[in-house]
Amino acid sequence: MFERRLRAKSPEQVRTMRRAGRLVGRTLELVAAQARPGVTLLELDRLAEDHIRSYDGVPSFKGYHGFPASICASVNEQVVHGIPSERVLRAGDMVSIDCGAIVDGWHGDAAVTVIVGAAGPGADDAGSDDAGSAADRDLSAACEASMWAGIAAMVAGGRLSDIGAAVEASVRAAGRYGIVEDYTGHGIGTRMHEDPNVPNYGRPGRGPKLVVGAVLAIEPMITAGTADVAEQADGWTVVTADGGKAAHWEHTVAVTENGPWVLTAIDGGRSGLASIGAPCGAEPE
Repeated sequence: MFERRLRAKSPEQVRTMRRAGRLVGRTLELVAAQARPGVTLLELDRLAEDHIRSYDGVPSFKGYHGFPASICASVNEQVVHGIPSERVLRAGDMVSIDCGAIVDGWHGDAAVTVIVGAAGPGADDAGSDDAGSAADRDLSAACEASMWAGIAAMVAGGRLSDIGAAVEASVRAAGRYGIVEDYTGHGIGTRMHEDPNVPNYGRPGRGPKLVVGAVLAIEPMITAGTADVAEQADGWTVVTADGGKAAHWEHTVAVTENGPWVLTAIDGGRSGLASIGAPCGAEPE
């Protein structure tokens, strides 16, 4: 299930990945802000590609194994790998936006879930009819919280399975949600997907040790109902088997001597980790 040993990036390589990560973070911030009623998924895709290329980056996804777009945009029952189309977003839609960028040969990869019409990703605005249901907001919040729990477990000397165990424990504590097992987090570097796979469930204390310089994409996907999923005829879009909604959050994270450095978070992960009392290894910028 696990690789014997995790490969470490050099400090300079991690800093280059931080440049890619910041570009991904800024792109997602821009795209999430424009995920409004009346906007099409293709408009969001064009916005993302233009922004990435304007900063001399290359979209990681476009052309990857034939994928036709620069972002994945997965709406409602779509879990991951949704292909942007002329579909128009409606108030209350739940859209997960996954984005990757390459800078000087190194990748960053992150995802957010946006409730269309809400004040922001995962916003809790119970007074707005356009902010999605309370159940949708809770689903997204539970997924995001589990991502941060997994990130907090990325400490030097820990074990790879500590990450999935932390994600699972967070989800189970939040409610009766399904944890998608068929799709996982992953290593990342000069390729978008590298070894090892990082499941979002399991027992702690297993697998290789987490070493300084290891870089992983942590990405839980959880559902409102069954965890069973199916791939659609387009060969990409993954949907829940019962038609229930799904949420997807992701960050690219490096292990440092002082704690996790969230390379795709604009602030390096300081606020997200501080909110759960965890150390952050972000370098000054």
